[in-house]
Amino acid sequence: MIFDHSGAEVARHQLEHRQILPQAGWVEHDPVEIWERTQDVISAVLSSGPLRVSDLAALGITNQRETAVVWNRRTGRPYANAIVWQDTRTAPIAAGLERDGRGDVIRERAGLPPATYFSAAKVQWLLDNVEGLRADAEAGNAIFGTTDSWLLWNLTGGVDGGKHLTDVTNASRTMLMDLETLDWDDELLSFFGIPRQMLPTIKPSASQDGFGQTTSDSPLGAELSVTGVLGDQQAAMVGQVCLAEGEAKNTYGTGNFLLLNTGETLVRSANGLLTTVCYQFAGSGPVYALEGSIAVTGSAVQWLRDQLKIIREVEEIEALASQVDDTGGAYFVPAFSGLFAPYWRADARGAIVGLSRFHTGAHLARATLEAICYQTRDVVEAMEKDSQVSLSVLKVDGGVTANSLCMQLQADVLGVDVSKPVVPETTALGAAYAAGLAIGFWNDVAELRQNWQEDHRWSPQWTAAEREAGYAGWQRAVQRTLDWVPAT
Repeated sequence: MIFDHSGAEVARHQLEHRQILPQAGWVEHDPVEIWERTQDVISAVLSSGPLRVSDLAALGITNQRETAVVWNRRTGRPYANAIVWQDTRTAPIAAGLERDGRGDVIRERAGLPPATYFSAAKVQWLLDNVEGLRADAEAGNAIFGTTDSWLLWNLTGGVDGGKHLTDVTNASRTMLMDLETLDWDDELLSFFGIPRQMLPTIKPSASQDGFGQTTSDSPLGAELSVTGVLGDQQAAMVGQVCLAEGEAKNTYGTGNFLLLNTGETLVRSANGLLTTVCYQFAGSGPVYALEGSIAVTGSAVQWLRDQLKIIREVEEIEALASQVDDTGGAYFVPAFSGLFAPYWRADARGAIVGLSRFHTGAHLARATLEAICYQTRDVVEAMEKDSQVSLSVLKVDGGVTANSLCMQLQADVLGVDVSKPVVPETTALGAAYAAGLAIGFWNDVAELRQNWQEDHRWSPQWTAAEREAGYAGWQRAVQRTLDWVPAT
């Protein structure tokens, strides 16, 4: 996506890549395919209008955060498919950390529970299971990064001097970075047996000279400074201009991610949320956030399309769900990867409850949309307990916000207004903002606030009694998903 100074979209191109599911609980991506798709979309967006690389001020990168890529710095080839954040194969590793008390150290240093979600255990699994990888890692030839690092390394030269870097937001999702020092922690590395030389150098999220330049061999075909890198949910915070303490947003994508800006205060959650770096701009200290991460929301709609085949395109779910006025008492808890915030139950699995012969595909479609909204309420309840701040309006972004029925249900379930900006793809916009702030394309965050405009607002229509009855049913449904996978 290309944006101008007003924050308006100038051009875009996008392509899907494969979701590789080798066996139950495993979710992988092909890093080479992602790099190829990246090259294709850059080339296509530049050729879609009268644009040249010289028209661009800078480049920003945003990415799904915890997905782990390990590749050879000499050949440029990945050792295996990337292990995606939704993958649960590392459950035994996470359980072991919890049993022997190392989980408490991880919570204190990294702000994260020992869970399958995060990168470190994925790297340990690869080191333990890919032949020759550990020897190459100890020799300094095998390197690790989240997807931002993989793309950045390729954009800046690859085997010919590519930069092995990441930013504080992505590093804060690995279980390996100390939130206070903003550096890799040797004790945490020892928990997973990861050689320090595998890791990228950590930089602020926006930095004028921090991430290097693209090369003439890159899809841009010329040099362009990479000045912003942000994990996707932190990028959405910047894109929504949630840059003041107490401001929050919810991004609806493959999963849902609700973040609350806590300013320079590192707030440790007592209610199942994550403490994470929100962003760090050059010359300033880190800004922190509380985050509620939900594993399966938009991907539940994809499941209806790809596995159950009750819709042909994800956009069809709104019309199908609108055929009924309610779910008829049915609930769908899409705990395909266990339950993330605020439960953190790796033993949970998906369940559809309350069914009778009366129910149709339309009821299941509506229950899927309600599941997105109820999971968000779970996180909002935990966030209000941790922060002692009551939500007055929820800023939303991401692909699911195109579904007006889902957004109306979200307002109904929460009992607060839901507000969508004119530019719903705030993740890409936030990466652009970070890159532009670093070079003075935007002078300060006040300019960014002037760009933000509301596109639509949904207000609650349910009564308080309807809202509480619905949520009570949801909580009963969640209980049915627990203890499904035997303890490891």
